[in-house]
Amino acid sequence: MDAFDQLAPALQYQIVNTLGFTSLRPVQHLTIDAVLKGKNCVVLAPTAGGKTEASFFPVLSRMESESWSPVSVLYLSPIKALLNNQYARVEKYAGLLSRRAFKWHGDVGPSQRKAFMRDPADILLTTPESLEAMMMSAKVPARDLFSGLQTVIIDEVHAFADDDRGAHLSAVMERLSRFAGRDIQRIGLSATVGNPDAILAWIGGRSSRQGAVISPPKPKVDPKIRIDFVGTPANAAIVIKRLHPGKKRLVFVDSRRGVEELGKFLLQSGVTTYVTHGSLSASQRKDTERMFEEGSDCVIAATSALELGIDVGDLDHVLQIDSPPSVASFLQRMGRTGRRAGTVPNCVFLTTKDMLTLQAAAIVKLTRDGFVEPVNTRTCAYHILAHQLMALAIARSGVERDEWWAWIEGAAAFRDVSADERAQLLQHMLETEILADHGGKLWLGERGEKLYGKRNFAELYAVFSTPRLVTVRHDNNEIGTVDAQFLSGLDAEDGRGTFTLGGRPWEIQHVDWKKAVCIVKPAEYAKGTRWSGVPQYLSYDLCQAMRELLVSDEMDPTWSKRVQELMITMRAEYMFLRDEVAPMISEAGEITWWTWAGGRANLMLAQLIEKDLGGKVVSRNQSITCKDDAGKSLVALKAWVREAVTAGRPTVEEAQALASSAVKYQVSKFQPCLPEALETKLLLGSLDLAATRRALVAGARM
Repeated sequence: MDAFDQLAPALQYQIVNTLGFTSLRPVQHLTIDAVLKGKNCVVLAPTAGGKTEASFFPVLSRMESESWSPVSVLYLSPIKALLNNQYARVEKYAGLLSRRAFKWHGDVGPSQRKAFMRDPADILLTTPESLEAMMMSAKVPARDLFSGLQTVIIDEVHAFADDDRGAHLSAVMERLSRFAGRDIQRIGLSATVGNPDAILAWIGGRSSRQGAVISPPKPKVDPKIRIDFVGTPANAAIVIKRLHPGKKRLVFVDSRRGVEELGKFLLQSGVTTYVTHGSLSASQRKDTERMFEEGSDCVIAATSALELGIDVGDLDHVLQIDSPPSVASFLQRMGRTGRRAGTVPNCVFLTTKDMLTLQAAAIVKLTRDGFVEPVNTRTCAYHILAHQLMALAIARSGVERDEWWAWIEGAAAFRDVSADERAQLLQHMLETEILADHGGKLWLGERGEKLYGKRNFAELYAVFSTPRLVTVRHDNNEIGTVDAQFLSGLDAEDGRGTFTLGGRPWEIQHVDWKKAVCIVKPAEYAKGTRWSGVPQYLSYDLCQAMRELLVSDEMDPTWSKRVQELMITMRAEYMFLRDEVAPMISEAGEITWWTWAGGRANLMLAQLIEKDLGGKVVSRNQSITCKDDAGKSLVALKAWVREAVTAGRPTVEEAQALASSAVKYQVSKFQPCLPEALETKLLLGSLDLAATRRALVAGARM
């Protein structure tokens, strides 16, 4: 039987006569069959490839034929912008069968939420953070609300699976299953992922349903890619203005500061420009995306937020300043183009630094080779386990000591956490008064209240850490937020400090530190704005691809003349790479080892060498530099490498002992909850032990 014929008759009628569909896409045929059979699914298709319909049509069919009661379907998005964007479409599809949808996030008012709780909709669209807030709130009858839940749809599932938010989500899905008292069907949607079977196992958790990866053959399309070296963001703005006049252009920049800087240059050059990133107010972002969607001759400069499936209308061109961090990210971004008939995906890289040009070229090389990074799902997320323990204590008004684990047992994020480790975690949280035991019930303790109890436990809604932010206002309009630490430096300057936000310059008028509000007025010029963040490291595979380009003589057709000239210069500069795979070069009392192993591997290598040879070792993505005692003898360093390989170093135990000195930034705000042994295991997850060993083996061949 054709997949369409399996849908409920009422839905078939509406798809043909109301939506005007004359056929279904392959991904929709395959997904309809799998979902109707009750399978957990990972659905892979390009952006705008029909994934939303592929998942919602069979779910709506089941809702109709099986008479599901609200709330029966939960749609989860990694960002509010995507959720808002999808809401109109989901609401329309639900309305075909006289069903309703509702979105719930921080920008939805209390009166709307109360109306929803009185009369729930069939489909709830939300984020994991808002879902956690609902489950913890005494004002939300979460258990009753989700007692009818049948299916969870996770959009852009790759954006969740390999980080703390994914670990959190895997636990929340098990809690929802307990509310519903059934094995909830789970459906993950993504454009690109390197290891879909692992993602399927991750979303499955303790579900006993059969699973299916839906990945129909993709038509062969040769995208239009160009890499050009422009030197500075100001030059990039000039090129963007000249390159595609009259067209709609989306420009990705991999930092909020970079977005602001480019936006400033484009506006100064007279280009109709919009900027969007996470530190702008919700109203600013919404207005920006609406104006860009409706425009034709304009540019929007954005961070990675717009690489997800948000619809910004008919997009002509994607440009990338410098390079994205991964192949998966590049494919997502380029996939925003080529949606209209007769067009193909396209992307122009405009690079400003030598090494970033090489990185962009390596991203393109890996893409052509068919490589996409695997998503590394968490299986022993101790810090998220601590978070869930506290969240349960609040949600349950005290959770039974012998019951808390049953709520989240089976979550993929805790699959490899042993019973002994759970006991260690609980004991530590009790001893440090993060938790308290009152008659066999676990509650938030005195220290837990101080750490996580502010603003009605808002710190427990989200698992990611947020810096202290100050709201920026002009004429009672909220523009966005800036880091308090950055702002305090400007406020202390002589005269009025300035900064850019929304691509426009502002001058500080007054800062109310108690209320965390900064009043500004427009300025003619302004300094760049800085936001805090954690280091971003390149992967082993990407660094190896960069090295391969340096030892090659080929000129890629995507490279402009300027890039070709730059690559000739760089290849001459790195000619020594042709003699050895991972050369060590001694110069001026220092030794630089060109490992090309990636930042996370080199961090561990640096700690190992400092421990054994002394001195100081500086790590980067492509190399490490040994100074002082560590850099005195090339012979000694090479001998150390050979001995390390023979001994199978670094061992896991050795790596754990060095993890705290290698990872010098806070990995999670829940680290205080962990005993030392579990904290070191958490920190080790921020390093690449396998790549460290590969780098040592390569070094031993010299």
